[in-house]
Amino acid sequence: MVDHKRALTQWIGIVLLSALSVTATANEPLPGDMIQDLNRLQSQLASQTSGSADPDVLNSIIAHARAQSERLAGGNRADQWASALYHQLTASALVRQGDPLAAADELASARQRPSVPDSQVRRWLRDEALLRRAAGERGQAITLYEQWLNESSGSDRYAETAWQLVRLLAEEERWQEAMEWLAPLLEQGELTADQQTLTHVVLRNTGDNAQALSWLLNGLSAESDAEAWRQAAGLAQQAGQLGVAAAVWEAAWQLGKFSTPEERRTLIELHMAGGTPARAAEHLEAALEADSLPRDEDTLRLRATAWQQAKDVDKALAAWRELAALTQTAEDWRRYGQLAYGWGEDAQAEAALTQAADLGDDQAEQWLAYFD
Repeated sequence: MVDHKRALTQWIGIVLLSALSVTATANEPLPGDMIQDLNRLQSQLASQTSGSADPDVLNSIIAHARAQSERLAGGNRADQWASALYHQLTASALVRQGDPLAAADELASARQRPSVPDSQVRRWLRDEALLRRAAGERGQAITLYEQWLNESSGSDRYAETAWQLVRLLAEEERWQEAMEWLAPLLEQGELTADQQTLTHVVLRNTGDNAQALSWLLNGLSAESDAEAWRQAAGLAQQAGQLGVAAAVWEAAWQLGKFSTPEERRTLIELHMAGGTPARAAEHLEAALEADSLPRDEDTLRLRATAWQQAKDVDKALAAWRELAALTQTAEDWRRYGQLAYGWGEDAQAEAALTQAADLGDDQAEQWLAYFD
């Protein structure tokens, strides 16, 4: 968060400085000596790069600019305009000092000067919102963003600013308000990766998991990073769409977004939960062949269960036979025998149930009566 604030305030400082040279002669004509004074202060300020600024120089600029803005505040329209520009210059210096809140207050004063045109008021309004956000005054920043958006519907920076407002509302967990500003943005077309993530967060927290999932799925591509695929699969699970979660994870696996044994195990479990046990079993076979999963009881039991749910008789019985041979428990031999009997494989059934009975399983003894 500190780095974000530093980058934001540095950017604002550049914006304010560049804007000063443009606006100094754009409205009420100013006396030559006043223009020279403004340009001198601007030149001094431009030489104070972030990280190596001279505090004495900045303090001198601030003191002079503030004195000028106060002296001119009660004058004619040209004086009022100059006063506003001195407030802006003060704000730029305060940004260099790392004081975005005081800088925001200076822009608020600049906006209140009567001779300032509406276009400049809106420009300073937006800059003030950014500064107040950097200063931690999120509530005030939200108010200023909303005011700017309500007054600037035709601006080429409207969408950019609206996304900033949505992010700020999300940071404040004002989800319904965020959704109101987000909805029209979603109609404008393709979203960036950051915008997709923000959309997902807002929609999820407003309870519209299905819509959030739809937006995430629409934005996924071979270029999407692993986290985007992970988010989509997780949201599908939250929405109760386990088959979709499995399909998303499968696609990510095939694209190479996921590759670790743990990620493959997640994929297998998603296929089991999502109603595609045959695909889960195929992944288990591949993992066992590649030695990426241990050939232990848990893995073999999961494989046997997967083939059983897939109703692949030969593979299911072979998997259960291997599991029973590993565990050597009467219960596993009996389960293998019961499945074989149910699928009409009498020879396998009798052999498995005999093994279970030899291990002391009373139920297996009863089942063996069917073969007498």
